[in-house]
Amino acid sequence: MDWQVHRRDAHRLGRTQEFLKQIVYGGNDGIVTTFAIVAGFAGAAADGVAQIGGLAVLVFGLANLFADGVSMGLGEFLSARSQHDLYRARRASELREIAADPEQERMELFEILRQRGLPPGEADTTAQILSRHPEFMADLMMTYEFGMSDPDEENPAVNGMFTFGSFVLFGAVPLVPYFVMEPTDTALIVSSVSSALALVALGLLRWNATGERLLRCVGETVLVGTTCAVVAFVVGWIVGG
Repeated sequence: MDWQVHRRDAHRLGRTQEFLKQIVYGGNDGIVTTFAIVAGFAGAAADGVAQIGGLAVLVFGLANLFADGVSMGLGEFLSARSQHDLYRARRASELREIAADPEQERMELFEILRQRGLPPGEADTTAQILSRHPEFMADLMMTYEFGMSDPDEENPAVNGMFTFGSFVLFGAVPLVPYFVMEPTDTALIVSSVSSALALVALGLLRWNATGERLLRCVGETVLVGTTCAVVAFVVGWIVGG
């Protein structure tokens, strides 16, 4: 049936947007973190990047890339697991409260429905009906009282893997010129341009995932990355003397 096809397409799009979120934020941190290493070395060797050498840039850049990538992936995994545990604990507590004092919980639901725009008569009728279905009532209370949505459709391990993969993939972009070129100012320029293009690509992905204004999505993503790069360069320049 057409409605079933539409539902499957909508569900698939929702999952794609969810993974795009992991890609965008993991990739943004990867680019910014790794280019900060490149910019920091360039600032410390302001008289010539070759004084420090491309090998040092690669060693520190790759070590930082994979260490931070693993940290971000595991952080995403633990964060999602914690969110799942918190949701289940609060929902179980809500079900106990409904069983212990159903009238009080019905009144709370009535107030929530009324505050969200239902007329008092309809809010009371709706609350009466829902009070006969504790599981459904608990789900509504979780959403409207605690502002928590059911995380069961999310897979913490998959989210963590997408975050790690995106961090490493996009974070490697600033280092690629140092694999194929001599560690000169030209390599730094190519790395900078490549990083900027990667940030633009992430901004476009963010625009596609969120539907926000194109200029805002791309502009904010590039601005954040550029700010971090400038800070890293200045710190490296000051420390390098």
